[in-house]
Amino acid sequence: MELKKLLTGIENLKSKGDLEIDIKKVECNSKKVKPNSLFIAIKGYDFDGHEYIDEAIENGATAVMLDMSADFKKIKIPKGITVIITDDTRKALARVSCNYFGNPSRYFKLIGVTGTKGKTTTTYMIKAILEKAGYKVGLIGTIANYIGEDCLGFSNRTTPESLELQGLFYKMAKAKVDYVVMEVSSQSLKLSRVDGCDFDYGIFTNLYKDHISLKEHADMNEYFETKLKLFSMCPKGFVNSDDFKCNKIIKASPNCDIKTYSVDNKSDLIAKDITITNISVDFKVKIGIRNERVKVNIPGRYSVYNALAAISLAVCLGIDAEKIKEGLANIIVPGRNELVPNKEDLAIMIDYAHTAESLENVLQATKTYTPGRVICVFGCGGDRDTEKRPRMGEVSGRLADYTIVTTDNPRTEDPEQIINEIETGISKTKGKYEIIIDRKEAIKKAIKMMNKRDIVILAGKGHETYQEIDGKKNPFDERVIVKEILGEKKDD
Repeated sequence: MELKKLLTGIENLKSKGDLEIDIKKVECNSKKVKPNSLFIAIKGYDFDGHEYIDEAIENGATAVMLDMSADFKKIKIPKGITVIITDDTRKALARVSCNYFGNPSRYFKLIGVTGTKGKTTTTYMIKAILEKAGYKVGLIGTIANYIGEDCLGFSNRTTPESLELQGLFYKMAKAKVDYVVMEVSSQSLKLSRVDGCDFDYGIFTNLYKDHISLKEHADMNEYFETKLKLFSMCPKGFVNSDDFKCNKIIKASPNCDIKTYSVDNKSDLIAKDITITNISVDFKVKIGIRNERVKVNIPGRYSVYNALAAISLAVCLGIDAEKIKEGLANIIVPGRNELVPNKEDLAIMIDYAHTAESLENVLQATKTYTPGRVICVFGCGGDRDTEKRPRMGEVSGRLADYTIVTTDNPRTEDPEQIINEIETGISKTKGKYEIIIDRKEAIKKAIKMMNKRDIVILAGKGHETYQEIDGKKNPFDERVIVKEILGEKKDD
């Protein structure tokens, strides 16, 4: 594509050199640059793309884009290379990516889901409902990216960088999907990854204290204001009116037609007569002119909210109540409050909870609906944040009825050292616990000690199907392991 066309829509450009050259590839990673590429230098938290311009040119870049904030005294670009300068290369990357792939999000209906919690589950619920209604659906999110049942690969982040994102959209448009539902993280909004996306619908699940750090958001106000951007990018929205930020979202989004859903407060769609067990949740909700009974096999009050978000969108799209109920009835979200089906009818849940906050949320929720004991099996990953280890131990010791501390992904660390750090937290509580280093044996012990009134929570690994030890990823799918322990075949 002609370089000049790639730059369409980017304001405040300065350039030196030929803008009519043919560009074969766009890249922001110098190592991936090929001949006749445009290299866009991004200044990140850990790396500065401007330091890799020489490598990009050596690999074949014929044009480079620089940020106005770059230290130009350190940058020397040889003659014959077209140079473009803009005031924000992140925003420019998003715009160039849209142009390079032909603005693919215009060729399907795009649904964005943002919020602190519930994004992943809500997107899977929406996908299931839309597919029951006969639509072809793409999904982009924390776990993996899909076109229908075809997995396009597992995700490195909740919302991909703009270049990767537009590439996924291109594949989905080419596959003639009707809808794409995607998780929209606050970072993707802050860092312009979703700039240029043609959103049709936006959903806000909730806002909790999270992602406040030097590399994320300065405070809760910035965190919220960033998420708010989604509703300036779409004509229709759906907001949880039980969240304290609901009214502010509505007032701040005059150009977005927002509908609400709730359990407690007044809203357009309200769940009533809620029944929660340790294997499911069901509730009544008015769809059209009838009160419908909806069942979801993901227990917990938060499942009601996620389902309401999905139902709100489905109602707006005119989807039949039976299709909505069918879509939600057997929903499985890999590693998110995922109950492992088994012939013993035991409540064995796999969840990705791998921080103190997420583990506390899961344990608190399960305690409200579990008639027996909450048995928690967890560990902490190696080569990662060490401060969370005693905190997670304290949380499980305080909330679980019994804890088995084990390994997660020790990576290059000594598993016993990680467990010792967890134990410094759990030993401060009155909680009952034991240590079993081998994770499979830990799971076996938890299942052996449980009964049908109890719930076992396998926390930390979630959708992962491996365990990383000494830098090697070994097969470790907790679903398979649970079935092996219960004496069931993999295909049952």
